Amino acid sequence: MSPESKKLFNIIILGVSFMFIFTAFQTCGNVAQTVITNLNNTDFHGSGYTSMSIIYGVFSASNLISPSVVAIVGPQLSMVVSGIFYSLYIAVFIQPATWAFYTASVFIGIAAAVLWTAQGNCLTVNSDENTIGRNSGVFWALLQFSLFFGNLYIYFAWQGKTRISESDRRTVFIALTVISLVGTVLFFLIRKQEDTKAPGEEDSANEILGDSSSAQTKMMRAVAAFKKSIKLSFTKEILLLSVTTAYTGLELTFFSGVYGTCIGAVNRFGSEEKSLIGLSGIFIGVGEILGGGIFGLLSKNNRFGRNPVVMLGIVVHFIAFYLIFFNMPNDAPIAPMEGTDDVAYMIPSKEVAIFCSFLLGLGDSCFNTQLLSILGFLYSEDSAPAFAIFKFVQSICAAVAYFYSNYFLLQWQLLIMVVVGFFGTITFFTVEWEAAAALAARGSDYSSI
Repeated sequence: MSPESKKLFNIIILGVSFMFIFTAFQTCGNVAQTVITNLNNTDFHGSGYTSMSIIYGVFSASNLISPSVVAIVGPQLSMVVSGIFYSLYIAVFIQPATWAFYTASVFIGIAAAVLWTAQGNCLTVNSDENTIGRNSGVFWALLQFSLFFGNLYIYFAWQGKTRISESDRRTVFIALTVISLVGTVLFFLIRKQEDTKAPGEEDSANEILGDSSSAQTKMMRAVAAFKKSIKLSFTKEILLLSVTTAYTGLELTFFSGVYGTCIGAVNRFGSEEKSLIGLSGIFIGVGEILGGGIFGLLSKNNRFGRNPVVMLGIVVHFIAFYLIFFNMPNDAPIAPMEGTDDVAYMIPSKEVAIFCSFLLGLGDSCFNTQLLSILGFLYSEDSAPAFAIFKFVQSICAAVAYFYSNYFLLQWQLLIMVVVGFFGTITFFTVEWEAAAALAARGSDYSSI
């Protein structure tokens, strides 16, 4: 197998592994609050929103040390261990206990930071400036198939159900735990890249993949990775991209946890309200896959860079927010177990609700594929620290969003996303224009990025 074929093979395995793990985790997150409100066990007092807030809060803090962990352990083993913790979190729902639920939330927050830092490193090591756009799209499209399969099962299994029984819950979460473990095992198929650098030439990405058995050398790498993370945090490009990244954290929370809960709480959807949660997740996945495929696989033919894709993403999201505001009752995110009979500015429409799911997924893929691409392009030699900062900002904003989702009405959640999304788009444009200018100065073809 040629070096280029091996790199593409690694990207595909990486994407398929994440697809399995996040088929389980994202389906879990999508239905968690609905399942919890239907628990018969009165001793359980957990909240899906609070759990996700803990996960993303710990996730954000753990990103400060995750580059050091990946430097010591290596990306492959880091992803394997992290995958095991994801499986344990999902398994908690088989027989829920409040203490286990929140404890697992803390551990998966740490695991998520390590997993995504290792993923960013693996993506960059197996790419160059000509393939980073394609590889980001391939990975993103494969990852987002996770929204399709798990939610398809939820749609058919919960068809016509207005309440989730203990048997229904256990069946779903045993299956999701097994799926997560399959994805974890697949990480072992990723092949290590040979070092093609000249002697003495440094590359932090390859350093992280090194095999040195010296504990002192590994500790030096860990310290160096931490220092790079701190140093990169205050660069102009990272600070500007942090606003864009913050927006992706807010809208991630909305489409992955809040919107499904809103749909499941609308009594006017009748007996289909619970199965519509699964259908919503499917159409979010369709939008994500379509976006990842078009904007990643066709990136070589893009003569205008990343800005038009991000502009499309924000326009699509603003249309979705406008329709959701008109279609969904204002109290839907915080409705009790009985649901809500309120009406917004139109009679709640299933078709509009599912169309908005598609728009949310499509817009999210626009932002994330371009953020992955520009980070891999700008920081090809500092990939682990750069992706750790990206996930730090994204996850802390997701944690804040999950926290206020317990209290804020729908209109305020939408308004926050509109304001942050507007400024995030402007800051992304600024960084992209500077990247294009730097590329032109080097005499490279802009369409190759």
